[in-house]
Amino acid sequence: MADPAKLITAFPPPASPARTRPPERAPLRIGLVQERWHPDPEEHEAALAAGIRLAAAEGARIVCLQELTLSPYFAISPDGPAVAGVVPEDLVNGPTYAFAGRLAEEAGAYVHASLYERDDGADGLGYNTAIVVAPDGRLVSRTRKLHIPITAGYYEDRYFRPGPAVGDPFPLIELEYGPDRARLGAPTCWDQWFPELARAYSLEGAEVLIYPTAIGSEPDHPEFDTQPLWQQVIVANGVANGTFMAAINRFGVEGALTFYGSSFISDPYGRVLAQAPRDEPAVLVADLDLDQRRDWLELFPFLTTRRPDAYGSLVKPG
Repeated sequence: MADPAKLITAFPPPASPARTRPPERAPLRIGLVQERWHPDPEEHEAALAAGIRLAAAEGARIVCLQELTLSPYFAISPDGPAVAGVVPEDLVNGPTYAFAGRLAEEAGAYVHASLYERDDGADGLGYNTAIVVAPDGRLVSRTRKLHIPITAGYYEDRYFRPGPAVGDPFPLIELEYGPDRARLGAPTCWDQWFPELARAYSLEGAEVLIYPTAIGSEPDHPEFDTQPLWQQVIVANGVANGTFMAAINRFGVEGALTFYGSSFISDPYGRVLAQAPRDEPAVLVADLDLDQRRDWLELFPFLTTRRPDAYGSLVKPG
């Protein structure tokens, strides 16, 4: 049986130091569920479902889950899906959407989840995809991971193709909560290291970025703890772009990796509102004063003082 999750709350939100006028919206209450991988599928789903119910009972309007929500982190092996016995799932008719839809309707909240999405390309690769399901069971968002890691223990290039750069690579989720609306983006894990991605979402109007995550130890550098760097870069990208950041990591040992949990929520001022431990299940629930984005970017107008005419080198291949 799964251990009960530790509940960590952060409400009401802290004051907005740059505020010059009252907020125009009520706070958005968001929940994050940090879990380990349970080899028994029923136990795994039950642990996640308990976390979703706990967050919803605290009033969360959206509850966010870890990368590859219903599966182990299989990209530890460089052998690829055929050898590893990993089968991508259909987006609409697969188990992840079914699970998220069922819990969204039960909890009366939006549910965010992540899956290995099937694609029909000749190379046999799929997409690393985040979805958001509304309380009425509708699929309201699909976002494919743009950046794919290629490193020991995280051989994602053997399983996933990058999300398309054409069309809408930075889709926004219009989330309704009461009479108010929020604009969210849902990239995935490795995307969180790239300042270009956070900036692109911010320019589209994103107020919150949600990162389902699977990150932990480095097999080739077992003494190197990257957790502080991981957290610092996400928080800093939020400061530079006036966005709240929600990172949902798994914890526990899977093969050669030890995932370090530490899921957290930060605000545009760089304050960590709530944080999970490294090695325990936890549910984070926090109120986000979304108009802090407006306040901060009026005082420090990063978006309006940009020099895109000088940025040509940023689009050159590395």
